[in-house]
Amino acid sequence: MTRKSLSALLLIALLACLPCAAQRLAILSDIHVTPGNANETQLRNAVAEINACDADAVLLTGDLTNEGSDEQLRNVKRILDGITKPLYVIPGNHENNWSQSACKTFNDLWGSDRFVFQTGQLLVVGLNCGPFMKMGDGHIKQEDLLWLDRTLADRVKPGMKVLSVNHYPLLDDLDNYLDYVAILKKYPVITHQCGHYHRWKQYETAGISGLMVRALDMGSGNYGYTLLNVDLNRNWIHVYDKQLSHEPELRYAYKINTEFDAVKTPQNTYNVPAPFKVEKVYADKASIFTRLGIDKENIYFGNSLGQAKAISKTDGADLWSFQTDAMLFSRPAVDKKYVVIPTADRRLLWLDRRTGKKQYQHVANGPYVADGVVKDGILYQGGYKTFQAWNIARKKMLWQYDSINNYCQAAPVVSGNDVIFGAWDTNLRNLDRKTGRLRWKWNNGTRNNLYSPGNVVPAVTADKVVIVAPDRVTTAINRTDGQQIYREKNSNKVRESLGLSADGKTAYAKTMDGELVAMSTETDQYRLLYKVDLGFGYEHAPCIVLEHNGYVYLGSRRGMLAVVDTRTRALAFTYRLGSSEVNGFEVDSNGDVYCSLIEGTIFRISTR
Repeated sequence: MTRKSLSALLLIALLACLPCAAQRLAILSDIHVTPGNANETQLRNAVAEINACDADAVLLTGDLTNEGSDEQLRNVKRILDGITKPLYVIPGNHENNWSQSACKTFNDLWGSDRFVFQTGQLLVVGLNCGPFMKMGDGHIKQEDLLWLDRTLADRVKPGMKVLSVNHYPLLDDLDNYLDYVAILKKYPVITHQCGHYHRWKQYETAGISGLMVRALDMGSGNYGYTLLNVDLNRNWIHVYDKQLSHEPELRYAYKINTEFDAVKTPQNTYNVPAPFKVEKVYADKASIFTRLGIDKENIYFGNSLGQAKAISKTDGADLWSFQTDAMLFSRPAVDKKYVVIPTADRRLLWLDRRTGKKQYQHVANGPYVADGVVKDGILYQGGYKTFQAWNIARKKMLWQYDSINNYCQAAPVVSGNDVIFGAWDTNLRNLDRKTGRLRWKWNNGTRNNLYSPGNVVPAVTADKVVIVAPDRVTTAINRTDGQQIYREKNSNKVRESLGLSADGKTAYAKTMDGELVAMSTETDQYRLLYKVDLGFGYEHAPCIVLEHNGYVYLGSRRGMLAVVDTRTRALAFTYRLGSSEVNGFEVDSNGDVYCSLIEGTIFRISTR
């Protein structure tokens, strides 16, 4: 063949390709690799096939691991480093919810938990969606929504199209999906791709075409990934199921649509009866995962940008902010002179309560995600595989208990000479308040850490400790010796949301059916006093239950506040605070109740 003939053939081939202008993406999702498991071997095989294919880029849409441990993440990173094409990765719920590093290691390894890149005229943008370090729905952080809008406004030019990527679909799985969709619909978004469900499914949200893609392992020896061809000239998307060692099989073909209807947001039509008053005190530009620290004048909290902040209770004015290196999950511990901030970057920070200036720090062996309790100037603080007592004024550790096999999360109960708390190693413990010596420990008999009483504040009376946990069982334990009194698992589907009456005679729990159950703490058998339907529906938020001045306060996974009158044993009112999970309730010296929501808002509920 002459050089002229060869050139002509190459030109013909090039011209044949130009009208298609197809962008080709390989999508891995839900690979769930643990060192040594079958998925690890199959991921290596997938990497080899992807390197040999004609994809322009590779996406990994979450659930890289099973438990989000540092070992598992680093192992996956080593395998994925073998991909020779541009690779873009976001975490899934298995990296966010059970993270050994409180979500920090993922960012250390991949640089960020969001991405944006352009291939041809296609802009691809991906975001993390949690849930973050506790049971909850998916949630796009407030700063990520702002970033998304700014990024698309800056980078989308005439003729370009946008492909959106997340671990969750644009459905009710995400508590703030309407805010997400409202931003996407301002731009020419052609489709939203996600994983999470380990199955194929097409859907549509407000005109945006969505697709759930396959997992690495679909069962019965079916391992593989997704191939996505986006043809912007012909306005078609073709989706292929690429089973390993098989030819790609066309799964879906659909026409690109960028004509959308307006997003309809629900209106708050709830009324608050006298004498109650509900006020929004503050709205942050980031998400808030912490409960609130409160003194006479100020409110203290941490946000998803790693900022420990103080605001005025009077007008919500920003007073100070201290920057840390990771998202914050622990309630600030407030004392006379200092606010102690437990951080996910492995520090206890002593900040001046008035100025926010750092006065001292202690560096630990792991992240702090637990709420501490201050009593008589002593901070009782759970950490990663440890529990500590600190004299706050002297900045001195009094004792440390190190025989914990996972992290602590919920606040302990400090009562008499007891410090009682749960951890994510299946155990509930009682430590001697003065020495830190173990008095007793209890567990439910399972080896499954996910059933631990790790994120519940125990209800402690003079003779009993009552807990609920993800095993959906109410348990009463003898406070003196740790012996089990009863376990009730048939009446109500409880989980992690619990509280105690002021007189100690009643334990309150929120069920997964959205009910309040009031249980007697005075008997050695389970005794249900009454039940109230809160109208929440399906419910799993680990928000504490608060009784205060004759009313019980409860918060939902979707921003609903419910208040129950203990005298009438009836629902007093419900009120929609927002769309995301309520983190918890606090009472100040005036008797006002405060709470924060994951979406970054703070509310005050008063009766004055």
